[in-house]
Amino acid sequence: MWISDVELVLSDRVVRGASVLVADGKIAEIQDRPVPGGITGANLTVYPGFIDMHGDMIELELEPRARVDFPMDVALASLDARLAAAGITTGYAAVSFSRGARDGERRSYAHTSQVIRDLHRMRGACRVDHRIHARFDITFDNAVGVLGQLLDDDQVDLVSLMDHTPGQGQYRNLEVHVKNKAAHHGISETEARQMVANAIAVRTRPQEILMGNIRSVSQMCAQHGVSLASHDDDTVSKAHLMADMGAKIAEFPVTLQAAEAAVAKGLMTAMGAPNAMRGQSYSGNLSARELHAAGLLHILASDYHPGAMLAAVHALASSDPDGLAGAVRLASLNPAKALGLSDRGELAIGKRADLFVRDNRGRVVLTLCGGNIVYADGSIEIAPVRSPAFA
Repeated sequence: MWISDVELVLSDRVVRGASVLVADGKIAEIQDRPVPGGITGANLTVYPGFIDMHGDMIELELEPRARVDFPMDVALASLDARLAAAGITTGYAAVSFSRGARDGERRSYAHTSQVIRDLHRMRGACRVDHRIHARFDITFDNAVGVLGQLLDDDQVDLVSLMDHTPGQGQYRNLEVHVKNKAAHHGISETEARQMVANAIAVRTRPQEILMGNIRSVSQMCAQHGVSLASHDDDTVSKAHLMADMGAKIAEFPVTLQAAEAAVAKGLMTAMGAPNAMRGQSYSGNLSARELHAAGLLHILASDYHPGAMLAAVHALASSDPDGLAGAVRLASLNPAKALGLSDRGELAIGKRADLFVRDNRGRVVLTLCGGNIVYADGSIEIAPVRSPAFA
């Protein structure tokens, strides 16, 4: 199947009036001219499929309201459709082991481990390529063994180390954190301040315990060849520690100084697409645009909204040294490199045919994953092509 007379966003440049041939699930040919037949489209742009290394959406799909549990097949089908419609062809579902969660709650180790196993079992029937990102709270020492078993059983594709104890990391600004808590729960700031104090008391652990958990998880990841990421680094010393422990990606650095230290240690930085799209962090931390302007941003992740990915790419394209091609790399080739996905991430001959088409209104109108049509909005005429059978 040819997609012809379109704008192609290659890894190093944008080519207009070009064509790409999809065959046997791969990109078979690229021409810098129109080719008769197939899909043609005035004012259409073809992008490599986005690779989202951190999306929190599955937890919200499973529990769309407090104490309202949805079955995995319903939740995963909804997420799958949302990703395909956003041009995300490889999505790492971020699920969390968090201290303070009670058994049966989202983010308890029993609940999270079952979510991971269910995701792993069901992802083969999905439209896009779903992978699993286990977010491990370093204060949650009871979950170390559970994570180890999941790694032994080859259930996890990426691990990040986080500490959401208020007063550091993402919540280093306690006053902002209190205001956000109050707004989220619809309570007074006095009540929110008490909630934060309780969280600090519950999560505070001796330093030797925290270091032991970090070492255990980093060693397990190294043994299983699973990529390790840090999360919410707010100081130079924390960035150095995570690099020394084997982290390859610095997720959502909180300060420019921490990001600089991480990059100097050879880590790739990742920031949330909503942050880049809006131009600010909702928690008052480092702006993705500031990091990008400093030349220190490597990866965009959906964080909590897949639709923000394409918007964020275009928000950064005007200031990127390589224009649209450079901004697109943040959501495609760069995460592919960071995660060891050598078969995807760019429109290049021999790569997986993971791509999507955008119209001149800024909307995704067609998405292919492994050469299969996984989303189409009906606005363009499509020649017959093999599509996957869904369970």
